[in-house]
Amino acid sequence: MHAPDAWKALNQFTDARIALGRSGASLPTAEVLKFGLAHAQARDAIHQPFDSETLATQLAASGLETLTVHSQATDRHVFLNRPDLGRRLNEESREMLLSRRTPAHDVLLVIGDGLSSHAVHRQAVPLINALMPFLTTLGLTAGPVVLAHQSRVALGDDIGECLHSKTVAMLIGERPGLSSPDSLGVYLTWKPERSRIEAERNCISNIRPEGLSYDAAAFKLAWLLEQAFLRRLTGVGLKDESDNPALWDKVKPQIAKHNHTL
Repeated sequence: MHAPDAWKALNQFTDARIALGRSGASLPTAEVLKFGLAHAQARDAIHQPFDSETLATQLAASGLETLTVHSQATDRHVFLNRPDLGRRLNEESREMLLSRRTPAHDVLLVIGDGLSSHAVHRQAVPLINALMPFLTTLGLTAGPVVLAHQSRVALGDDIGECLHSKTVAMLIGERPGLSSPDSLGVYLTWKPERSRIEAERNCISNIRPEGLSYDAAAFKLAWLLEQAFLRRLTGVGLKDESDNPALWDKVKPQIAKHNHTL
């Protein structure tokens, strides 16, 4: 029998591995097995193929057009070993996007597999559905949703430049943790182009039911979008001040009214 841990009650407040108990000088067997399972789930999330066709079908049900592109990383092995290739479109995708260039949209949403296709499959569509009423309230137009295979964050800038979008929001699977293999991140960039650097983006992370909710993440993204258009920038010059509860209370009636008319 392993000795019970007096801190066990703390487990209800976090998914972090705390108060695991012990058996002699080691962890209990059950906790060792749980750790092995979590590690396997993280590896599976990284290697799970990106099912863009299913996402396209789900988005079409919401009335959203999609385009599918590929980075220069030809497969998962190349993607993991050559991050630089995941930041650039292959020539076929670039030519396709350039042929689809229209007058600039305000917002371009890109869904990229990143390091967790599992996160994208679970979180991307619910987040977009939560975001659309905000875009309507702000009067912002959205282009087709781009589904990007073997993608790093910076691929969104390449895509946004090709489609001449005013902003790009890259929804991408984050590096899996041992308690969160399905965490989605969003990276927002003003005037996307291939020369953009990481400091010119804003990030919203840990979007999932056990982390940041879809409604809260959509509100943060909408707030950052509104401020990006007001200030003509994103990144370190744009601080996220959306946690002010008065802002959320002000916008909730507008969103509820919009949802009621759908």
